[in-house]
Amino acid sequence: MKRRFEFVQGASSKFYEVAVTGKSVGITFGRIGTAGQAQTKQFTDSAAAQKHAEKQIAQKLKKGYVEQVAA
Repeated sequence: MKRRFEFVQGASSKFYEVAVTGKSVGITFGRIGTAGQAQTKQFTDSAAAQKHAEKQIAQKLKKGYVEQVAA
């Protein structure tokens, strides 16, 4: 599962991607048009990884990010 969110407002133009693979969560973030920074976190099980990803997504949606739907 990989989901992408973008925030474009005023001078801000940022993206945030979350990818869950088994027991790990990969996060990539930065300015739109750049490769951004990547981080990976390992969890004890896939349920914990999924829960962490959902928490991160909820925080971004609250801040005004909009999910980008793949065409």
